[in-house]
Amino acid sequence: MPKKLCTGSTIWAAVAIEASLTNPRSCLCLGLEKVTEIKTNIFVTSFGPVSDTEMEYTIDVFFRQSWKDERLRFEGPMGMLPLNNLLASNIWTPDTFFLNGKKSIAHNMTTPNKLLRLQDDGTLLYTMRLTISAECPMQLEDFPMDTHACPLKFGSYAYPISEVVYKWTQDPSISVVVAEDGSRLNQYHLVGQTAGTEDINTSRGLYTVMMAHFYLKRKIGYFVIQTYMPCFMTVILSQVSFWLNRESVPARTVFGVTTVLTMTTLSISARNSLPKVAYATAMDWFIAVCYAFVFSALIEFATVNYFTKRSWAWDGKKAMEAQQPKKKDPLALSKKPNNTCSTGMNFTANITKDSAIATISNSTTVQMKSSESKSAPDPKKTYNSVSKIDKMSRIVFPVLFGTFNLVYWATYLNRESVVKEAVSPT
Repeated sequence: MPKKLCTGSTIWAAVAIEASLTNPRSCLCLGLEKVTEIKTNIFVTSFGPVSDTEMEYTIDVFFRQSWKDERLRFEGPMGMLPLNNLLASNIWTPDTFFLNGKKSIAHNMTTPNKLLRLQDDGTLLYTMRLTISAECPMQLEDFPMDTHACPLKFGSYAYPISEVVYKWTQDPSISVVVAEDGSRLNQYHLVGQTAGTEDINTSRGLYTVMMAHFYLKRKIGYFVIQTYMPCFMTVILSQVSFWLNRESVPARTVFGVTTVLTMTTLSISARNSLPKVAYATAMDWFIAVCYAFVFSALIEFATVNYFTKRSWAWDGKKAMEAQQPKKKDPLALSKKPNNTCSTGMNFTANITKDSAIATISNSTTVQMKSSESKSAPDPKKTYNSVSKIDKMSRIVFPVLFGTFNLVYWATYLNRESVVKEAVSPT
């Protein structure tokens, strides 16, 4: 027996526990050959944080268990005895363990955070403060519009259902309670919680497992600021190049290459806060489509630049062909060996002496020049012109990107509401 006991009820506690310790019955037969019923409930004082990379969450709870030990019955002036928590090591207690718990801590500062009460009919109330790190399987296909149900499973380690049965103290809907200020979540909303039971069949027998589910909905604000808005603005920036002159090769090249590199950086950084899953998330699809738009804008510029150079070469060729007839014009001057000039009419060397003939010669020359200028077509002016491909891209790209955003957000936000209805506590 422990030496330190509370005064007043010490004698009654000592008598009851002494009877239990000297009882020749096994500790398993608490209810005199009946199945022992353990009633439990949970009060959550703190929920969080939640780790996406480790797929686990941390929870701080007051874990209460109540059962009846027929050997601890007593008669006296007090209906309930407050006992020292050290007495818990001298009586039978349930061997409860958490099936999906990775790490559990029982708080001992400044003294063990335990409470033990004994009623006159042998009913015991045993309360502990625990901090539990438990697994939370996550399906991240809808990330960051995802919703998760994080379970907390516990039951007897050694006793099958034929010896120990777990039940909730009250209705399951109120047997798991979370404090109003108990949420410690930065990226999630704690939507609600439910409680239930299930039986697990193992090689050692049938066991009762108590389950509490905590429903979490991710807050999307952080990801809108860090990923969605930068991706959206990068796509818009890539489409600004459609409004630049097609001759502005350096400027459009900088737009294309810079936006592609920016999207590459965003796609890499978006995955850092997630586990290395083998499937694409909703954010991955958004980034992939944005990357496709940015890369398509760069390909569009390359296409425009290619056809621009071809059009310049074609216009230059036509201009050269237009100048070819001038060399074959029969009225063109040609030098002859006798140092006389021929213009289609044979003028002699002394033609300058006759003023009338000189006037006719001058008028003929003017007519020849004017006819040549009329016959040679002006080459096309392609500088600062707008490509037909650019004109189409200015309309097609924004319309397609806007349509994608409408379909994307409508699909995932509607899916979020369906999931929320499915996991909301009833």
